This record gives sequence, structure tokens and C-alpha cells, in this order.
Amino acid sequence: MDILQEFKNKAKNRYKHIVLPEGYDDRTIQAAVKICEEGIARLTVLGSEDEIKKELLNYGLKKEYIDSEKLTVINPLNSPYLQEWTDIYYQSRKEKGLTMEEASSSMKNNLFFGSMLVKQKICDGLVAGAANTTSDVLRAALRIIGVKKGLNTVSSYFIIVTKNEKFGKNGILLFADSAVNPNPDAPMLADIAESTAESCKKMMGVDAVVAMLSFSTKGSAKTAETEKVAQAVKILKERCPDIAVDGEMQLDAALVDEVGRRKAPESEVAGKANVLIFPNLDAGNIGYKLVERIAEATAIGPIIQGLNSPVNDLSRGCSVYDIVNVTAITAVQVE
Repeated sequence: MDILQEFKNKAKNRYKHIVLPEGYDDRTIQAAVKICEEGIARLTVLGSEDEIKKELLNYGLKKEYIDSEKLTVINPLNSPYLQEWTDIYYQSRKEKGLTMEEASSSMKNNLFFGSMLVKQKICDGLVAGAANTTSDVLRAALRIIGVKKGLNTVSSYFIIVTKNEKFGKNGILLFADSAVNPNPDAPMLADIAESTAESCKKMMGVDAVVAMLSFSTKGSAKTAETEKVAQAVKILKERCPDIAVDGEMQLDAALVDEVGRRKAPESEVAGKANVLIFPNLDAGNIGYKLVERIAEATAIGPIIQGLNSPVNDLSRGCSVYDIVNVTAITAVQVE
């Protein structure tokens, strides 16, 4: 079965509540209709109530689905929660210099209001980015929802579906971080690896085998860059001894059993990795695009991880089907 269809099936079984803040975007409205029709998630769409309801009906949504268990529409400017949540946001950040005027302005923003719907447990997750930049989506999520306890780093991963079933889980691997952190230090790399190991278990249903990648394998070269990766491995092993992780490690040693046995004969990870952690964003971004284009793999993502509740960012060039798929993935991420 196609992995995206698997995620849709899981989402239907869980039927979580997802907020789509960009109700003023036509693709979001079309996606909302499909999500409701397929029963992927319960939705809250933000924006002008009259306009959104009209557009939903124009795209064929059954009238009885609106203002029901399936879908609600909220205009943040008219919400009875607006002042209360403005106060909550102000109190949470006034020591960082936030003024009440700034808090009020932020909470009238759909991304911030949507994030507060998640923070207040009214919704389970958020999907945005069709009409907003990644930085805008993550800024609202970080300030309202916050980073998961025990971590200091929000990161991303791609699910890479290859045609070679001997790699990962039947050809599927996780690549991180390929979209968010330009040059993570050792503690950040450890955070990224921990989050991705958890994501592997939750999304793929298998225990993670994590290779922390470098141009060196187990001390074959020593530079500040290789030492950073080795230090990240040490941090993660001390913090999470149950995670199978090793490095620093070259890519071929991580994936190819014969090479792994030769270069790192005592490693439990070498030749068996299903999670690849790249040393920086240059490597991570180039790596996933190389595999996607040259090996004709499917790259699903980026999927955001490390927040207290799931938030995912779309490309501004996304399609209606991208929004539907990312909503399904977000629903599966919900704890």
C-alpha cells in the first residue's frame, strides 16, 4: 500500500481535530472539502465565516457538514476567546518585552490564533504555509505552542521512499534535518536525532537505527566537524540509552552491510540504519534532493518535529492534495 494512503487510513481511524488557519486561500478551502469528504480529520478553518462557508458550499461540501462535528469556521476577530488569549499570550512573554498592544495584534493573526487553539487543546494540530512563509508558521508555533519538554530544538525530517527495499524499512528511510537548522551544534544534533528516532517509531512503526553522518567513520578523520558529530552521539547515548545510535559515520558505512562491517565492525548501526542524521542543513538538503532526483525516490516532507503539539508547514507552491496529505500526517503525529 502507498505510504500516504497508510497515513490517511491511520488518520481516519484516529479522527483528530486539525486547524487550517489559511481559510482565505482557495487551495485550503478545496482541501478542507476533500478532508471532510474522506473523513481524514475534524477541521477548524480560520477566516471570514460567511465567505468561507460560501466557498465550501461552492466546492461541493454538504451543507450539513458545516458547523458540525466535521467542520467549524472561526473568525479570530469575532471570537469570544480573543481577549482571554491575548491576556494569556501577554503574560507568557511580557518579561521578554512583549507589550499588550503587540500581544493583541499577534492574536488577531490567524497563525497565532490557530496556534492558541492547539495550545488550549481545542485542536490537536495545525497545518499552514500555503500562504505564509516557513518562518512565520514556526514563529507562531514556537511562541505559543513551544518546544517539547527535554528538547531545545525544533527540527524537520523527510520520509524518503526508495525503490531499493534492502534499505531501511522496505526501502523507506528518514532524513533529518533537511529543512530547518542551518548549522546545528552537538546538543542540537542530539535533539534532532532523538526527535527523529521518536518519529520513526510513531510514523513507521519500527525502532529507529540512527546513523549520525559525516565524511569520517569512527575517527578515520578528526576535525571540528567530525568531533561535533561524535559529541552528539555521546550526548544522545547518555540521554537515551535505548536508542540504537552510532557515529560519526560515512553514508556507505551506515547503509551497506559489507561496508559497515569493514569500517565499523563493532557497531550495531553500521549497515542497518533507517534514520540518517546529517551534520548540517547543506548536507541534509542536498542529500534528500539527490536521492529524490537521481534515484527517483519519493520525498515526503518536511515534517516538523520537536514541538509540544504537531504543526506542519506547507510550501507556498503546494497543491490541494499536498494540504490533504500533510493534514493526514499531522493527525498521525498527534500523541
